[in-house]
Amino acid sequence: MSTESFFARAIPVTLAELADMTGCTIAAGTPEMTISGIGPIGQAHAGEITFVDNPRYIKDLAGTGASAIFAAKRLVGRVPDTIAVLEAGDAYRAYARAAQYFYPTSVGARGFVAPADGTISQGAFVHSEARLEESVTVEPGAVVGAGAEIGSGSVIAANAIVGEKVSIGRECFVGPGATLQACLLGDRVILHPGVRIGQDGFGFSMGADGHVKVPQIGRVLVQNDVEIGANTTIDRGTNRDTIVGEGTKIDNLVQIGHNVAIGRHCIIVGLTGISGSATLEDFVVLGGQVGVNGHITIGMGAQIAGTSNVLGNVPPGARWGGTPARPVRTWMREYAVVKKLAQKGGDGSEEPDTP
Repeated sequence: MSTESFFARAIPVTLAELADMTGCTIAAGTPEMTISGIGPIGQAHAGEITFVDNPRYIKDLAGTGASAIFAAKRLVGRVPDTIAVLEAGDAYRAYARAAQYFYPTSVGARGFVAPADGTISQGAFVHSEARLEESVTVEPGAVVGAGAEIGSGSVIAANAIVGEKVSIGRECFVGPGATLQACLLGDRVILHPGVRIGQDGFGFSMGADGHVKVPQIGRVLVQNDVEIGANTTIDRGTNRDTIVGEGTKIDNLVQIGHNVAIGRHCIIVGLTGISGSATLEDFVVLGGQVGVNGHITIGMGAQIAGTSNVLGNVPPGARWGGTPARPVRTWMREYAVVKKLAQKGGDGSEEPDTP
């Protein structure tokens, strides 16, 4: 890696040890070879391991300084003889496992935060009626309200606010400046800096004589192993709970409205907005800047392309894109037809392309 100023590197391991911890097979190289770190193909140094899972990057191996590489089975034979090879079912996933080993303090969004050790800073405020298990760390400026519960091994980072009666499970990380209200978090939940959970949902009864605020009396339930990116907001429900299912990963700057139900192991990429009462079933993937209409359902395993707007229900397993979103093949055919029409003049003749 180009710098180690922020994240300490773990001790080197042998190629055989690395193969064992990542579930790979040694396809080339000496098992006793020492691997000291990870790096991208173009910047890796001697002693480091890189990865390749796309044939277009094979050409870059000629100039790499890496000593070893994780490679998909179909690409193993194309790796130069000078590089040791770990054959992987999923090369990128194996690389991620190796990165977790070599840079353990970067995992869990902690980065600059020491592991939970039970230290409660004198600069923090923990209400006398809050209940903290052993080995909970509360950093300077953090506030823990009355009746809040925090499980062992969790870290409440600097200036985070844990509101009254909020429940946080074990081995969680609440990032700097995050605010939690009216929510229950499971175990191993990661909240990056500036996350907002449990604030009012946007609910008003509109009328000619003014807009009447609808009380938002629901909660936010965040299940185990969820990760939520910086400055993402999740509103509490109006009269039922907003739910984020276990294992779901949410990027930065995502807005999730009241009463939304997100299933297990979903992926939601940055700048996405999900309107109130929408449902995402398990394993749904939303690309960046997707807009989801309220009161609709996106079926299990469906994938929505970036910058799309979903106006109606999406069947399970579907791949949709565009505005309004529709099946990807239909979207691509429509795009091709419109492009062809746009290149024709009013008399049907071809017009030159303009820059």
